[in-house]
Amino acid sequence: MKRVLLLLAEDFEEIEALTVVDVLRRAEVQVDMCALKGEYVKGSHGIEVKSDMKLDDVDDRNYDAIVLPGGPGTENLRNNVRVLQLVKDFYMSGRLTTAICAAPRVLAEAGIVNGHNLTSYPGVKDYLNNCIYKEDMVVSDHNLLTSRGPATALPFSYALLEALGLQEEALSLKEGMMYNLFLSNVK
Repeated sequence: MKRVLLLLAEDFEEIEALTVVDVLRRAEVQVDMCALKGEYVKGSHGIEVKSDMKLDDVDDRNYDAIVLPGGPGTENLRNNVRVLQLVKDFYMSGRLTTAICAAPRVLAEAGIVNGHNLTSYPGVKDYLNNCIYKEDMVVSDHNLLTSRGPATALPFSYALLEALGLQEEALSLKEGMMYNLFLSNVK
């Protein structure tokens, strides 16, 4: 079974975090929601989530991927030394290192974006020096996966499944969750 660590900092973007958790768990991926501190974490729109674990309890060797949701809470991720070390460790060991919306800024702070193709929320672009910026919904480059923002949470989640080697599950969920119908009706 694949295992994913999703970090929750106070003021996280709920859609970006919970969509990933929902989609991955539907595919039977173990997703551990990890709070930087405390058991409960409040998102940027006032939704409080009970975490599965605290950052101090993480043994990162047990995970295939790390997910960083965006939102104003990105600053809390970016300013946490343990988070930056985890991001570096995942990246350097070749494991999937992912971020959506404002969270690619954490990847930049960790010093792992140089020369890589990335995307982010438009206002974050100026903080991603030394990368090759793309305006695609989701960008994959080696073991880095990034996405634009709340509206791209579903395609980001499916791309994450595919990057974990779960292509069949991604296809099945796109159909079962009516994502393909949505895409065919987008004007």
